[in-house]
Amino acid sequence: MTVAQRRGRRIMMTPGELDAFLTAQRTCRVATVSADGAPHVSTLWFVWDGGSLWLYSVVRSRRWADLRRDPRVAVVVDTGEEYGELRGAELSGRVARVGETPRTGELRAELDVPETLFARKYFGLDALPHDGRHAWLRLTPEKTVSWDFRKLAPR
Repeated sequence: MTVAQRRGRRIMMTPGELDAFLTAQRTCRVATVSADGAPHVSTLWFVWDGGSLWLYSVVRSRRWADLRRDPRVAVVVDTGEEYGELRGAELSGRVARVGETPRTGELRAELDVPETLFARKYFGLDALPHDGRHAWLRLTPEKTVSWDFRKLAPR
């Protein structure tokens, strides 16, 4: 179930704009909930496949421990320097682990697309080199909120 954006409709991105934005951006900030309830935010590389955000995370990290205990997450992808240039999206929901932990390269058809996208985007390669330290998390957003302040410019 995807929740529709109710506020800020004037500046929200269209589905096509959002897809292009998430495909082009390189970093995101991932917010998790620690065991004591405190928020934890970290930066990651990601890929967008048109329906899910794929995070390639170090498995020996506070982020990974938080998400094993509680899979709820909020992810922000944004850009812009000046107020009128700000664009971004917040995607939230629950992550699912996909593939072996840590990822060693076993054949997994559901990882073909994200691994190819990731290898090309960040390494300029056709295949992802596996280091035995990372594993995949897939976020299929339950809620997405977007903004593009460039839409506030006078017409």
